[in-house]
Amino acid sequence: MKIQKKFCILICCCALCAMRYVVPCFAQGNDKLVLLSKQIIEAKTDEELYGYFEELSNIYFEGNKYTEFIDFLKSLAEKKKKIEPFINYYVGLTRYRQLKYLEEKQIWDEYFSQGNTYRDEIAAAMQKVVDTAQVSEPLRLYARLILWQFHKDQQDVFVDQALTDLMDSAFEYAKTAHDTKPIKIVADRLSSYGEKGKSKELYRIYADKTISSEIKDDELKEIAFGFYKEGNLDLAETFYDVYVERIMKTDYRSLTPPKIIPLLIDIAKQFSYKDRQPNDPLYAEKIFEKIEGLAGEKGFDQDLIYLRALNLEKAKEYIKAKDLYLKLIDSKAPYLDKITYKIGIIYTYILGDIKQGKDYFGKLAQKQSPIGRASLYQLGLLAQWQNDPDKAKEYYNKLTENAGEPAASPETINLANERLREIEDGEPLEYSLRTFLDAALKERNLSLQEKGISLNCHPYEAKKNEEVNIASTSYTSSSGCLQVEIQYLWSGQLGKTKPSADTPSFSTSYSEAGTKEINLVVVSPSGITGANFDLLDID
Repeated sequence: MKIQKKFCILICCCALCAMRYVVPCFAQGNDKLVLLSKQIIEAKTDEELYGYFEELSNIYFEGNKYTEFIDFLKSLAEKKKKIEPFINYYVGLTRYRQLKYLEEKQIWDEYFSQGNTYRDEIAAAMQKVVDTAQVSEPLRLYARLILWQFHKDQQDVFVDQALTDLMDSAFEYAKTAHDTKPIKIVADRLSSYGEKGKSKELYRIYADKTISSEIKDDELKEIAFGFYKEGNLDLAETFYDVYVERIMKTDYRSLTPPKIIPLLIDIAKQFSYKDRQPNDPLYAEKIFEKIEGLAGEKGFDQDLIYLRALNLEKAKEYIKAKDLYLKLIDSKAPYLDKITYKIGIIYTYILGDIKQGKDYFGKLAQKQSPIGRASLYQLGLLAQWQNDPDKAKEYYNKLTENAGEPAASPETINLANERLREIEDGEPLEYSLRTFLDAALKERNLSLQEKGISLNCHPYEAKKNEEVNIASTSYTSSSGCLQVEIQYLWSGQLGKTKPSADTPSFSTSYSEAGTKEINLVVVSPSGITGANFDLLDID
């Protein structure tokens, strides 16, 4: 009997020791890890397991203890068969995170000696999850997501199929799922990888499943605004679309157009262009159009017309912006001079209508202000390009007289002096500037300009001496193995920086207020591949 009792005690001690070895060396002495391992073994539901595994992985990942976590997972698998899909998923996720860590830290010895082994483990582990988990389980969707990211990162031949499988899994999951969070997680990840079309599909599904008849309009609006504050514009717009549809369908006896319009105006203002806040000018215009459809011109006061026009300008919808600016031309608004100048710029360089452009510059030419001097410069420049040097000199000289002593608008004065020197010396316009003027005014290949290059500034509304970043993206045709030699011909009002011809982007600043015009022509050995311009405002 005594022997039997001692034997039972020994068996119990061995069992306790076995339980202790569920937690590997890294975890021993860490009370949180010991507790989590116990909670995982005793968990009754998948919901509990998701929380425990997420907490556990965060601890290991923060310490970059990837191999230790794999050992821990394998020891757990021996203790509870039911958690095998979780084990497989986190084994694959751990190896994926480990590869990313090795790349980031440039630990190339391990990366090249073990990389293929880790990749095989990722593919095998995630495929096991896909094969064993139910369509309705989030874990299966998450496994598809990691598989797609894995192939996307490698840019291998499986990436397209992996994306198709991921989207199919998301659609299948959405049919029966009550928990919509995994759909949003997949949509967020797709969006971060640039798959905007696919992410919008899933955001819409997420929104449709989230929005129920029990959610009131005000609650829906708050959800949309919450996503806007997060900077998730795709999801914010999806929820706002549903909100707008609802308020548009509301019985007009209880919600008349005068009450709807302020709600729409708030949304349009929220998404209109702002330098330092989330914005989507095209979505803002979509809401402005709804306002116009409901209330016509009565829905817009002068300030709202100006906001809409400025928003269209920043969306590079210059002709539409010009049409709205023209509605303000007879107003007493403080921004009248600015919009008059911009109308002149758009007529001249977008529409190629030099006569109309000169008319608007002429309205400002007598003003003792930076914008008056900028208008004189434009008039002189156009006269010089049209081979009328005497008229050009007249405008340039009037500009310098306008500036007074000490000279105001030194940047504009410097440009005028450069042009005067060209005229006095019998030289043509500076090459980059002349190339732009020819492209915009003579060749009239604006469809090429719009397709050939994009040009963006940040911020568009800057203070004096504040740094402004100017960046271009050109779309040139492939030339096989040869490196295409590209020239970037910058001209216009470039501020303190004079970028070289091999510079696609640069930073600058301005010492004087006014609207600044940035010109760019991109040239390859085959000729002009693109030309464009941008406008920014200095206060």
